Amino acid sequence: MSGAAKETTYVGTPVSRGIVFGPVHVIARGFAAPEVYPIANTARETERFKDALARTRKQLEGLRRHMESLSGNEEGRIFEAHMLVLEDPVVLTGVPKAIEERGQNAEYCFYAVMQNQLESMRRIPDPFFRDRTTDIEDVCQRVLRNFDAEHEEAAPDEPDHQHLLVAYDLSPSATAAMDRHQVLGFATEQGSITSHTAILARSLGIPAVVGIQNAVFNLRALDPCILDGYKGKLISNPTPETVARYRELEEQHQRRRKELDKLRDLEASTTDGHTITLSANIEFEHEVDLVIRSGAEGVGLFRTEFFLLEHEECPNEEEQAALYSRVAARIAPNEVIFRTLDAGGDKVPGEPLSEPEPNPFLGWRGIRFSLDRKDLFKEQLRAILRAGTSGRVGLMFPLISGVGEVRQAKSLLAECVIELTERGVDFNPDIAVGAMIEVPSAAMVAAEIAAEVDFLSIGTNDLVQYTVAVDRVNPRVAKLYRSAHPGIIRLIKNVVEGASQHQIWTGICGEMAGDLTFLPLLVGLGVDELSVGAPLVPLVKQAVRMLDFTECSELATQCLVAAETQHVVELCREFATGVYPDLMQEESRGPTAPSFASRPA
Repeated sequence: MSGAAKETTYVGTPVSRGIVFGPVHVIARGFAAPEVYPIANTARETERFKDALARTRKQLEGLRRHMESLSGNEEGRIFEAHMLVLEDPVVLTGVPKAIEERGQNAEYCFYAVMQNQLESMRRIPDPFFRDRTTDIEDVCQRVLRNFDAEHEEAAPDEPDHQHLLVAYDLSPSATAAMDRHQVLGFATEQGSITSHTAILARSLGIPAVVGIQNAVFNLRALDPCILDGYKGKLISNPTPETVARYRELEEQHQRRRKELDKLRDLEASTTDGHTITLSANIEFEHEVDLVIRSGAEGVGLFRTEFFLLEHEECPNEEEQAALYSRVAARIAPNEVIFRTLDAGGDKVPGEPLSEPEPNPFLGWRGIRFSLDRKDLFKEQLRAILRAGTSGRVGLMFPLISGVGEVRQAKSLLAECVIELTERGVDFNPDIAVGAMIEVPSAAMVAAEIAAEVDFLSIGTNDLVQYTVAVDRVNPRVAKLYRSAHPGIIRLIKNVVEGASQHQIWTGICGEMAGDLTFLPLLVGLGVDELSVGAPLVPLVKQAVRMLDFTECSELATQCLVAAETQHVVELCREFATGVYPDLMQEESRGPTAPSFASRPA
């Protein structure tokens, strides 16, 4: 085995604040990681590797002969190609070398070598070579199954200890399903600050960094690491001096959080008496504890799709009503607003897509899907109406593009009221109904939409994406995703004015609501409610309590006539730094929201 490993720093993009310490657990895409344990006899592990290859060759040869007897030589050649994978020098020499250098068991070293090979192939432009990764993954899984179950050292169980997770990528569902008691934080090679995975990490309060390079292959399982969610760093095998420095930094942050906790029961009111409703965004029932601890005035956005899509079959009305009722009861007397299913295009509940949509984010999703699948939609509407007997409940429709969709959805809601009445089921027919403003067309006709609903909620994540025509998770154009684009500012103002014409309130539930740089601007534009990730509520509340509404209004006036994004950013940053310099310094250590996205290209 090699000597003591040196401290190594991997740098990426910080997406969720926090500093955590722990052993690392590494996973990659393609096939599951085997267990990992240190070994003392490298020669024995190399023999185990050769034995596994031999068993795999024998199986593949048997499959080749079987396929030839059934279908002829052409199909049998598939397994000849699979056997060639086992003859690759990368496999034959790379794995024994990894065993020697890493000092870890043979199957894990095989896994690490092959993941590195697969990632190299996935980056090749030629689709023929990219397609071969499926064959290689299949062979790798077979080799891993052919390692014997006995080994010299006692291997640990699956990571049931606290650890840092390092992965090539994580899906939103995988992020949401993390055991918060075991996963202290995570780092990924893929992802962006505005991806759904990053948004979930902030909502759940899990320190996270994305965009680190080469960590999946280079890290040894169980290496001691530090994850810095402020600066976007993952430090493996830190020196005692580095550990001491980060311990001191974390103690400073802990003291800061305790100070913010004192604001829990205070209003989010400006110095001149203008009050903002400060709510929280959540996805899961267990997050209600975070909401209560944060001092939020309710839930401004409950994303129901995670509950509806995590099962093979969509939960029925009874199951939905039970969940929504439990959440409403716990949030009471404050309100919880359920967003109806915001899915489609790439994934829909209860039915496989016959073929993928070429551009799912401009396709069959949100309210469009719900209006086409009326039975599923009405099931959810009835469940939300029933939850209204357990606490204050509201609902809002996603991806509204015009007033016609609102009227159709309300018509179905009225049908649900009749159906529940006929069934004799308890429900509340007077729940608040809102529309999400996420596309420019809806923002332009906000006044007409406002005449049909009780509130408007601006989803700035999608509004920015659709207005500036930038995929917010595409690294090639992410720099063009600009929350402070003058067009966005004017659209937000148009929505606020449209709502005020009909005496209803306007909220913002996108990431922009938690960005301290733009908070004074949003307050000055007349936004009534801000809904942010629960861990951000105390920080945003303190910032609001330091603002003067009249001065914020003057800032908004200047920004509304600005011609360039950079001018808006400079105005907002100068204003915010002047009012709460300490908070801005805190934010500069790691963004609470995608401030970077507001910089000019």
